[in-house]
Amino acid sequence: MSLLAFNLPIVALLPFLGAVLASWASKFHRVASAWVSAGITVLALVFLAPAMALPFAGETLIQSWAWMPSIGLDFAFRLDGLALLFALLILVIGLLIILYARYYLSAKDSMGRFFAYLMMFMGSMLGIELSENLLQLVVFWELTSLSSFLLISYWQHRQDARHGARMALA
Repeated sequence: MSLLAFNLPIVALLPFLGAVLASWASKFHRVASAWVSAGITVLALVFLAPAMALPFAGETLIQSWAWMPSIGLDFAFRLDGLALLFALLILVIGLLIILYARYYLSAKDSMGRFFAYLMMFMGSMLGIELSENLLQLVVFWELTSLSSFLLISYWQHRQDARHGARMALA
């Protein structure tokens, strides 16, 4: 079980690090942010892999650390069959979107900004799926709203993108 000691928080929080690295990598080369994002996503899959057998064995993995012990609130993540299914969907579909967007975005588009927003969205979604307590779930839910707004408004020069982003927050 020591191999699984910190896997779930790493899987959930690694895309947020990937957002920072993707934005930073775009300063070196236009497509560097795509490769950094893809690498971070594959790395999250690698960290998830050792725990994949547990839900198939009927076990639920819960990893928690005392956050606010006076009110009984822990920083906790949970992996059961449904959470595994959605975590795999988020990571695999996210990887496919990264590979597609690398070729889809034009030379005028800021790849670093797009991939930073996408990685924030992936991390938020993973946080929702792996959260063990309600407060943590609400925090990741709000991060999903914010990153969704940023993704929808990516082409901010277009009025329909700005309008759609405002509707996403409503």
